[in-house]
Formats: sequence, C-alpha cells, structure tokens
Amino acid sequence: MFKEVEQQSPHHVVIVGGGFGGLYAAQTLAKAPVKVTLIDKRNFHVFQPLLYQVATGGLSPGDISSPIRAVLNRNKNTEVLMGEVISIDPKQQTVKLRHREIKYDSLILATGVSHQYFGKDEWADKAPGLKTVEDALEMRRRIFIAFESAEKETNVEKRKAWLTFVLVGGGPAGVELAGALGELAHGTLKEDFRNIDTSKAEIILVQSPDRILPTYPPHLSAKAQQSLESLGVTVRTGTKVINIENNLVTVRQGDIVEQIPTRTILWAAGMKASGMANILSECTGAELDRGGRVIVNPEFKVPEYDNIFVIGDLANYSHQDGKPLPGVAPVAMQAGQYVGHLIRKQLKGKTMRPFHYFDWGSLAVIGKHAAVVDFGFIKFSGFLAWIVWMFIHVFYLIEFDNQLIVMIQWAWSYFTRSKGARLITTPGEHPIIQLEDDTDVQEPVKV
Repeated sequence: MFKEVEQQSPHHVVIVGGGFGGLYAAQTLAKAPVKVTLIDKRNFHVFQPLLYQVATGGLSPGDISSPIRAVLNRNKNTEVLMGEVISIDPKQQTVKLRHREIKYDSLILATGVSHQYFGKDEWADKAPGLKTVEDALEMRRRIFIAFESAEKETNVEKRKAWLTFVLVGGGPAGVELAGALGELAHGTLKEDFRNIDTSKAEIILVQSPDRILPTYPPHLSAKAQQSLESLGVTVRTGTKVINIENNLVTVRQGDIVEQIPTRTILWAAGMKASGMANILSECTGAELDRGGRVIVNPEFKVPEYDNIFVIGDLANYSHQDGKPLPGVAPVAMQAGQYVGHLIRKQLKGKTMRPFHYFDWGSLAVIGKHAAVVDFGFIKFSGFLAWIVWMFIHVFYLIEFDNQLIVMIQWAWSYFTRSKGARLITTPGEHPIIQLEDDTDVQEPVKV
C-alpha cells in the first residue's frame, strides 16, 4: 500500500536557498507536475545589489526585501519552510533540518556566498562585510555611530579617527559603498552637525590590484575613480591590507608600510562559498575550487549525481569560456531558470543543451549622478549610465510594491538630498558606550 502511494506521488524538488537562483528555479517549476519545497534560513528574499543603500541610510531593509511566501504564494505546488539544512544523504535522497528530514527526487542548492577574509577570519568583527540585511544594519550602525562619536569627541586625533573610514575592496560592491558614503559625508550630513564638518571626513578605498573595477575596461575604471574622487573618496590602488587591530589598519604599498588610525572599517574584498559547499563535498565527494565553490558539470549537476544541482554563487561553472561565471544576480537567475526547465524536460524523457549564460553587461554606480555601464557593444559612464543603472535595478526588484517604494524613495532623496533611514539600531545595550572609549589614537605611521 505504501509503495503504491509513493509511486503516485509527484516528483519532489527541494530547493535550498531563497536568493535569485532558488526563486527563479521555483518560479520556472510553478506549473510543472512536481511538488516544490523551498527552504531558507530567513523568511524573506533580499535584493543584495542595493544593500549598500541600506548601509548608508538611503533605504530601509523592507524596501529591498520581499517575504518568500508572498513571492511564491501563487505557486500552488510550492511550500516554503524556514529552516537550515545541516546535512544531506544522497543515497537516501534526504536533506536534514534541525528537527526533521525531507526526502527529495531532485535537489537544487542555491545558498550563495559569505565573506572571505583570506585566512584572517579574526578581522570579521573589526571589518564587517555586506551580504545580508543584518550586515547592512551593522554597517549603518557603525557609520552613524562614527559621526555621532566625532560630534561629541573633543580630542582632535580621536575625532579624526572617528571621521576616517577605510573600505577594503575596489570591486562593484566596494565602489558603490564608497560612493554612497562619500555622498553621505560630503553632501547629506553637512548641515546636520554643529561641532564637526562632515565634509572633512576621510574616506579611503583600498584596492590590492592596480585599478578599481578590474573586470571593467580600463577607461571605465578610470572614470569610476574620477567620480569617487569628486565625492571626496581617496582611492589607493596597488595597496594591500596586512593587519587590522587596535583601531589601526596596516597597509602595504610597494615597500612602504603605513598604519591608518580609524574607528570604522568596512569589508568588500572577497567572497567564499557558504558552508553548504562543504556539506555537499563531504557527502558526495564533490570537488571545490579555491573559493569553496562546487565545481559542476555543464548542466549544473554534481558529478555522479544526476539529481543534485548547484547554482548561483555556490557553483563554479567554467564550461562557457574556460573561467567561472561571475557571482552576479543575472547568472543566478538564468541558472535557476535553466535547471527548472531541465527538470521539466527530464521528467518527459527529454534532454537540453548545456547552459549558456547571456551576459547583458555590467553596471556599477558611484554616488547620485554617476555610474559606469559595460554592455559589451557599448560602454559609457556619467549621468545617463546612472539612469540606466537605476531603472535596471528597480526592474529586478521582486515585488511591484518594492519597485514603487524604491522609486519614491530615490526621487525624494534626489530632490531633497535627504536619506530618511539614518537610524542607529542595535539589540540590547545601546552602543553609545563606545563614545567613552579612552583607547589612544595614534598618528599615521609610515615604515
């Protein structure tokens, strides 16, 4: 009797991760003759490309987030579970959560990446990264605590350290964050304080390669640097962070070692695959690359396991140009759609061609009036690029109400130079206790 019921049960697709890859896979399977279970540690999807706006007070977390259940509520074949997968049994075809096990026929893993500190994990508490809403709120707290602390501080050197911001990493995330912070300090906050001049805040973007945005054409990198410098950001390329401790960032540029006193360090220098990659590797023998990503075949399958797929930032897909696809939202979206269609085809006994990513181009914004756009056939920068960037990002927001809210917020911010989400929030005791810290602040030291 049990076997008869099991045979009549629909093909069960379990998706782990509610980011772009997971959601697009679920949407593609919405009308397929399958049962879909989507599992995520959080009950919401966050539009990560706009997290820097939350970190600098331009938007609130709810503006760029959508409840996963609301996004998928029209998918009658889909259930959503809030939970964390702690192990996988590929032989029994089960995923184990903390309090239950779930059987699957097909498994899609799309849990993304976390921060990469290149063997210096002790820096994580001193230099937060930006991958989650919680990260963005912690950055926002530190940024605005710095200005509040400087307003109160009477010691000149300590005040200078509070008004020095060091951002590590000159990729799109670091450039966008630096531009927003420059705009905040040199524009939005100028009239808000009485004892400090926020336009004198020192914002230092540290980049190890010889130019920012190294994946962009050199002339766009140069344009981006010019735009950042016009916002008061100091760009230091060819410079590597070698230590972070005692409110000092130690950097090396060539043979010169320098210590920069600062109370606010923000990290955008690298990413590594989530812990799910290690779980999968242990139970399937899947090979991982240096960044911890799972090396997949041309159909995003784990070798020797035709029913386990890995997509998005968690996957190393190197079958198109011989190098891994970039960890950007469009790759995850297209991969999710591909795997969804592939499962539907396989249920009918059909096959599909290997995945091919269509690159629509790359965009990065620098402040309120400037961006750089590389569409391959055309490359440009400036105000028009900013308009293109804005509309593309709003287009990709999951729910219409979020699109409307973000458009209104941006329009209001544009015309009033106001950022309305500049709240300092933290659980437990208020962090204002930091203002009484008597830690000595040292002068910059060059060796």
